[in-house]
Order: sequence, then C-alpha cells, then structure tokens
Amino acid sequence: MSDLISNFAKQIEDMISLRSSMGRSSNTHRNNLINFDRFCYTNFPTETELEREMVLEWIKKRPNENAGGQQARASAIRCFGSYLDAMGIPAYVLPDKFVGGNSNFTPYLFNDEELSSLFRAIDNLRPTSRYPFQHLILPVLFRMIYTCGLRPREGRELLLKNIDFETGEILITETKGHKERIVVMSDDMLRLCQIYGQKLRIFAPDSKCFFPGTDDNYLSGTWINNQLQKCWLDANPNQTPDTLPRVRVYDLRHRFASEILNRWLDEKKDLHSMLPRLRAYMGHSALSGTAYYIHLLPEALVKNSGIDWGNLTDMLPEVDIWGE
Repeated sequence: MSDLISNFAKQIEDMISLRSSMGRSSNTHRNNLINFDRFCYTNFPTETELEREMVLEWIKKRPNENAGGQQARASAIRCFGSYLDAMGIPAYVLPDKFVGGNSNFTPYLFNDEELSSLFRAIDNLRPTSRYPFQHLILPVLFRMIYTCGLRPREGRELLLKNIDFETGEILITETKGHKERIVVMSDDMLRLCQIYGQKLRIFAPDSKCFFPGTDDNYLSGTWINNQLQKCWLDANPNQTPDTLPRVRVYDLRHRFASEILNRWLDEKKDLHSMLPRLRAYMGHSALSGTAYYIHLLPEALVKNSGIDWGNLTDMLPEVDIWGE
C-alpha cells in the first residue's frame, strides 16, 4: 500500500500487515482505508491524530449511496480506530452500531419465476472493456452463491486451490469468525464449475482466484451488487427502478435457506432439530442466525407446521444477519 499519502499512511499499512499476519484477509478494509487516506490528505492534511470530527465527516452518507456502502466505511474506520487504541495511540473509536441502516432492510425472497428471469438476464451479460470476461464469470458466481448458500464475499473471494473438481467440495476459509467449513456443490453446479474452470485456464491462466477481477484481485462486492441490480432491471423490463423491489446479492443466500426450510416443512421434519445442520452448512456463528430465516417464510405455512414461534422470537435479538 505504498500509494498512501496522508499522515496516517504508516499506521494504516501496519494495521493491514498485522491483520494479514493473524490470518485475516488483507483486502477486507483495504479500499476504504485507501480512500480514507486520500480523504485525510485532502481535508485534514495536518492532523496526526484520529479525531471524532474527521471520523464523523468520513462516514456521512453520500448521494446515491446505499446503506451497505456507508456501513462498510464505518466498519473500516472503527477497525482502524480500535487498532490505534490497542497500540496505545490516542484515537476516536466509532461506537459499534453507530451507523444504522441494515435493520431497515427487508431481505427479498425471489419466487421461482423471478429467479428464472433473473438468471436469464445474468446469462445474457456481454463483455465490457473493463470486465471482458464478466459474461463468463458472473453466471457461475451468482449460481454458486445461490446453490451453495454462500455469503457473497465467500463466493467472490474463493480461491481456485480450495475447490475439489472431483468431489465438488469447496473449502470456505475467509469466513466471519475465521472458522473454516466445507460445502458440497450439486452435480449440476460441479459440472458448470468444471466447464468454467477450463475457460478460466485460458482467459486467466495464472489466477489464484476462481472469480478474478482486475489485476487478478478479487471482484468488488459493490460491483457485483451493481451488476445483479442491472440484471434485475433487465429481467423486469416493464418496471422502473423506483417500482422494483430492492435486491442484493445476499438475497440469493436467503433464497437458498428458505428453499431448504420449505423442503423440510414439506417433509414434515422438525425444524428445531434440523436447524443445527443448516447452521453448520451456512457457517452461522449462532443458531439465532439460522432461525432468522424461519421468520422470512410465510407465517401461515410455518404455524401450520407446529413451530414454536415464541421460542424462535427469543432468538432474534441475537441476530446480526447482515454482519454474517
């Protein structure tokens, strides 16, 4: 990160280096901290201490910015402030949950027709000058997130070496809480990945990433969200952005979980006893994160299946679904 130019340059570099040495991804806050460095150089060129004024100015919501973008900036600067404080350097640490927004976002559950239309639009993507292989990458990436129930970051930061093209097993390493887990692809998804893998060896033969972005780095989370929203518009040509429900890549993971739960309900299985299995597969740190998905299902359907809603409601205060 030698391109840093503010008075905080060395401290930012040291923090990224420390996180990397602890086994954490060096890319998690990199882009936001680079932008913060430039922000400080322009707006607070003489400041050497992370103060409340500059932090609050930095996390102000920007025009046309979604809540996720603002929260990502807040998370990065909170992490940086915490690092400085731990090093004994005076710094303002942004309080946890200072920036709201996620709690106001209602996950969108695609129905079958909507999902089919969305993937048809994804399959019709064309190359662009900046992303000449997006038409090859995104249909596979979005299907993997959906069919394997991955967090978007787990999909876009997947390393080629962590895929077993014989068994269909995927080793997920960069997870929340840094707990590794293995997920298994369906036969159809495995075959799709095998075909895509052959193409990858042609257009990015030296890539360590299964879904490479520019300069063989990971794809941007903001960018793939934007691409999904464009495809969502293309899939609904008779609607305008103002009338369409708001969707995010994370909603593909929600759809995966809801399908599993619906199937278990159809099979008359006890959801309380089955939830730990889904929890392990999806990598939730607490059972409450898995129980959350039951509350997204039609209430009449769940109540008819004898679910103890009081017990599940008690779990909900623990849930931080967007932080998963």
